[in-house]
Amino acid sequence: MPLKDLPASARPREKLLAQGANALSDAELLAILLRTGIQGKGVLQMADELLQMRTGPTNPGFGGFAGLLNATAKDLQRVKGLGPAKRAELMAVLELARRAMAQQLRNRTVLDNPRTIKGYLQLHLAARPHEVFAVVFLDVQNRLLAMEEMFQGTLTQLSVTLLRKYCGWFRHFTATQSESRLWSRTPSCHSGTW
Repeated sequence: MPLKDLPASARPREKLLAQGANALSDAELLAILLRTGIQGKGVLQMADELLQMRTGPTNPGFGGFAGLLNATAKDLQRVKGLGPAKRAELMAVLELARRAMAQQLRNRTVLDNPRTIKGYLQLHLAARPHEVFAVVFLDVQNRLLAMEEMFQGTLTQLSVTLLRKYCGWFRHFTATQSESRLWSRTPSCHSGTW
């Protein structure tokens, strides 16, 4: 059903302004971003289908906002009705959401169990088209200091340069220490030549 056929109080944008974002369903929130549907499919139906679980090649669903958050530009390109402008807007909003969540994790979350660390890494790495070796640096209270991607893998080979790996550790270690003896003993690390 087209939005213009709904009463004003039931239209997502008007409902959001009158009642707040919490009053909207996930599909209604997404419909505000999408703005329009396609021939034969209203924007609410299109948003709802995007949030459903993928059941086959004819269903473009992502299984909710978590799945949509990890969607790549290529994934979105396959969805009928998402042209370049809508895809760009959606990718920008998804990246804003990722950055907001990452900032919250950095500012207040203690990464003291595997599930929390897994969530943090999924937020940053799940949408990558290749494998990534990353190191999470924590302080003594398990708060995040930094996450560094140490290398990227390919389908046929994987290599780790130990000097680069340890240089990242030295950089974060010395940032938390009163003296930087380790830093001064590893000139190739702070000179940027690995």
